[in-house]
Amino acid sequence: MRKSVLIVEDEPNIVESLTFLLERAGFAVQSESDGNRALARIAESAPDLVILDVMLPNRSGFDILRDLRLKGQIAPKVMMLTAKGQSRDQQMAEDIGVDVFMTKPFANAELVARARLLVGL
Repeated sequence: MRKSVLIVEDEPNIVESLTFLLERAGFAVQSESDGNRALARIAESAPDLVILDVMLPNRSGFDILRDLRLKGQIAPKVMMLTAKGQSRDQQMAEDIGVDVFMTKPFANAELVARARLLVGL
């Protein structure tokens, strides 16, 4: 069975690029562009990995990560992928419990390798 990924990103070009990369690597991919809808999608689809942007409409990636980690009902692996690459953003994500923090732009091979590692492939 293929591992599933939910991309939570509001930039269509990035969603398209990530979808192409991850599907080619053998993942089943879904996406969500709104922070509020992301948690509901995670609850209903229970993805193995969530790739999460920080800046999203209606709810930040930090808030989503915090909800996932504090509620603990759904505990997918989380990769935060953001243009906000300042050290305080990375520290905040790590304090909340992110599994991997990457900045945009990213190397395609590194992203796929880290995704595979997170889900045990």
